[in-house]
Amino acid sequence: MSAPTPTLGHMDLTDTERGILDLEAGGWWRYPGAKEAVIRERFGISSTRYHQVLNALLDRPEAAAEYPVLVGRLRRVREGRR
Repeated sequence: MSAPTPTLGHMDLTDTERGILDLEAGGWWRYPGAKEAVIRERFGISSTRYHQVLNALLDRPEAAAEYPVLVGRLRRVREGRR
């Protein structure tokens, strides 16, 4: 993952974090193979780690500011599972 850059007391999203949110927004189906294979190929991490990073992103105001609809939807899904 690339290093975040601090701005106004917040950290910008990294390219990897944006990539994860883009993939979750529906971009994974554009790639051949299962989502797990796409995750491993694009980010070099396990599916478990991907979901850990994604879950942490849902709590970041920077993610909500850049991807408000996606983050809101994923937060509702997460709350429904609790």
